[in-house]
Amino acid sequence: MLGALPGTPRIVVGGNFATPWRALAVFDGSVAVYRLFALNAQPGMPDREGVTLESSFVGPGMRGRSRLRYFPCRLSLVPTLLASALPPDVVLVQTSMPADGRVSLGTEVNVLPAAIEAVRAHGGLVIAQLNPRVPYTYGDAELPCEVIDYAIETEAPLPSPQEWRVTDSSAVIGDRVAALIGDGATLQAGIGAVPDAVLAGLHGRRGLAVWSEMFSDGVLGLAKASALDPAQPVTASFAFGSADLYAWIDRNPDVRMLRTETVNDPAQIARHPRLASVNSALQVDLFAQANATWVNGRIHSGFGGQTDFVVGALHSPGGQAIIALPSWHPKADVSTVVSRLDGPVTSFQHSYIVSEQGAADIWGHDEPGQGEQIIEHVAHPSVREQLRESAHALGLRL
Repeated sequence: MLGALPGTPRIVVGGNFATPWRALAVFDGSVAVYRLFALNAQPGMPDREGVTLESSFVGPGMRGRSRLRYFPCRLSLVPTLLASALPPDVVLVQTSMPADGRVSLGTEVNVLPAAIEAVRAHGGLVIAQLNPRVPYTYGDAELPCEVIDYAIETEAPLPSPQEWRVTDSSAVIGDRVAALIGDGATLQAGIGAVPDAVLAGLHGRRGLAVWSEMFSDGVLGLAKASALDPAQPVTASFAFGSADLYAWIDRNPDVRMLRTETVNDPAQIARHPRLASVNSALQVDLFAQANATWVNGRIHSGFGGQTDFVVGALHSPGGQAIIALPSWHPKADVSTVVSRLDGPVTSFQHSYIVSEQGAADIWGHDEPGQGEQIIEHVAHPSVREQLRESAHALGLRL
């Protein structure tokens, strides 16, 4: 299979919860051999002989597949990847219905404008699935109809992710992180129960702004609570959530959807004062390194935007980069704090690492001091002594 790749066409398709499923099914039934690139692909992606799956952020629709090629890349640089090393031959997108000669990418802007520019630069095709259920959003989401070569029309509701179960642990973590964020902050929150719990804990704040690669119903909750600064549009690159969220963003001038290379540019992020970047991780170690990418020696997701926002937040005036995670992994029944990561590092040099046990103050401490903070304030009590022994073996004199 890999030997046949150089002459095999590459298809870029919208990911997350905005995949044009009907258009993809028609294409898959017509083309025997191709490469399929998508970010955070959901279940239902073609998985057969002849289809090579490609991604820089692996979703459940590609995770664990034998024909998967993972390309490590921070999200801000995926547009550059598509314009150089991985040029597409066809781009499949889902859009709103045309209005005044334009369509909108709706909930999924992300890397799609860059993919469209790349495919048009060398004579490839842009195929749109026109869906009246797609909300019309502004910013880089809007495309002139003339960039579309072919279109099919289908009406289908936008899917929503499963609801994150807010456990006692995630609620406590959310409260701890929220306590670190004051009025007038600019927010970036990742995906999951903990980031959602953080946003729920900020309903009493005022003058908040949102500059985030993505957002979900937690931001809608902030809007309903009057916590957002009305002078600052919610700015993101993609969104997914409930039907209420999709209705709220439809033709909402207070929501601006921009391309990934703008939203995730660390220099752009750093221009926002008091930017609070809140992301989850699967593991952290005593060197304050976070793994949000690998599980049991296999790729689980990817860098995503975590690396971009950690760097941007640290350069923001008054900004802070926060990693939030439970101290114990309930399914694997293991500590999420380890002495040293045994796989790739997703991000490092954070401001705080927070669990239900407490908040470790990382910034400004020397290496042993960071390890001490993590053991005392993040790790589960049952593993603290073991971690101390491991720290000494690693040369960390706590």
